Amino acid sequence: MSESAAEQDVLQQQVSAAGNLPRHIAFIMDGNGRWAKSRNLPRVYGHHEGVSSVREMVETGVELELDAMTFYTFSTENWKRPAIEVNSLMKLLVTTIRKEVDDLDKNNVHLNTIGHIEDLPEIPRRELEIAKERLQNNDGMILNLALSYSGRSEIVRAVNRLLEKGYTSISEEDIASELDTQGIPDPDLIIRTSGELRLSNFLLWQAAYTELYATPIFWPDFRRKELLLAIQDYQRRERRYGRISEQLVQP
Repeated sequence: MSESAAEQDVLQQQVSAAGNLPRHIAFIMDGNGRWAKSRNLPRVYGHHEGVSSVREMVETGVELELDAMTFYTFSTENWKRPAIEVNSLMKLLVTTIRKEVDDLDKNNVHLNTIGHIEDLPEIPRRELEIAKERLQNNDGMILNLALSYSGRSEIVRAVNRLLEKGYTSISEEDIASELDTQGIPDPDLIIRTSGELRLSNFLLWQAAYTELYATPIFWPDFRRKELLLAIQDYQRRERRYGRISEQLVQP
């Protein structure tokens, strides 16, 4: 085992021992294109390398026994990108699902998707459904992929479904019950890479009390050590939900 790996193992043991782990971590995976550009490579190389980061996040999440991880994989706004990049991303989605599904099953991971999945091309849609069906009985960590996703659109769709059901008065609980993430705890921590400081239409309802963590590291370089450091930062925070510190201390 390399010295770096040993150090990461110690760090992971410290994170586990500290308790107060986030149940659900969400990721805004930013900087793939800039990572590739900094190496004089086409943007698609950054996306391919970013898959390795996703794999390390999922493996670490399983080891820490987290409830869920959500990855902002493709937003509704991403359809505006050049067709060659969009097509490359769809092909990468297909190859990644096919390559990773065995390990996901071995690790008892349950696969879920949120967003306008119907907008995806036929082949990625079919591969997702095949993988979801294979992993549907797994009761370990939920791997949540946000695809053709928009936080605002998700809220609008939830409200419209309630109206179609005849609701004339709508509560927060009613909306939560119709969101794509229904049954999944709201994220305790959202991590955004590449130094940007915005939510970019991601989990807007669910992030009402989420802790935010931003790092200048590009997504392809965000690996196990960086995740553990982010969790340590989260563990040092005090989540008051509108109360004061003294109210959090149990007599």
